[in-house]
Amino acid sequence: MNTPVVIVQDLKRSFGTFVAVDGISFKVDAGECFGLLGPNGAGKTTTIKMLTTLLKPTSGSAQVAGMSVDRSPAAVRARIGYVPQAISSDGGLTGRENLNVMAQLFGLSPQERKERIPQVLAMLDLEDAADRVTRNYSGGMIRRLEVGQAILHRPHVLFLDEPTIGLDPVARRSLWSYIQTLQTQFNMAIVLTTHYMDEAESMCSRIAMMTRGKIAAAGTLSELQASIGNDKATLEDVFTSYAESSNEGIQGGMKDVQRGRRTASRLA
Repeated sequence: MNTPVVIVQDLKRSFGTFVAVDGISFKVDAGECFGLLGPNGAGKTTTIKMLTTLLKPTSGSAQVAGMSVDRSPAAVRARIGYVPQAISSDGGLTGRENLNVMAQLFGLSPQERKERIPQVLAMLDLEDAADRVTRNYSGGMIRRLEVGQAILHRPHVLFLDEPTIGLDPVARRSLWSYIQTLQTQFNMAIVLTTHYMDEAESMCSRIAMMTRGKIAAAGTLSELQASIGNDKATLEDVFTSYAESSNEGIQGGMKDVQRGRRTASRLA
């Protein structure tokens, strides 16, 4: 039986009178890929930001890799990897230089850097591009590099916030192949947000559907199908059902849409 490495209990985040995340609870086991799905504005990215210590919870609790995100944020950050929606690599540096900077930020010793940077470059098929500046990388190469930056210190949990936005289908499949290899090799838990139903269905063992800051349903695909009373439903059918029932499917979140378009444009 796997041990939970993410434990969320009644987690809430408010911005003034607006409640972005409204008392959610879930667990993620070591080696599991757990998906957070929902329309724009449902609270997915706010949840990720709390779990990665970028936002303090208003109330409730969350433990990541055995540490409290509220009381021990530095210890949490040392145990996680994070690939945000926005591009996080420095376009003026080479791929190798980006990895070296991140390795130093994670406190890896010179010997560890010497060993792990070539390993990551080889694992993510970036050896030939290692000494090119990343502004000349393709979108798929940038995302692979950012995953490499996030796993240099071998984290317990890898948080991926719409990591394949703006990538073509070939680049998406390639990126997921590398991520699955990493997950298997390091028994890493992955917490994923995405709007691509196919990758959520193929990658995630369990999925939580978020609407209006709450988790409307969570479980395996068959459990989600049962929750809407249709054992033939696709994941997209389940998503649509919950989005429409909350009236979020059309409204969405304009800031999220604009951010996504900017990221897609930069990755194109």
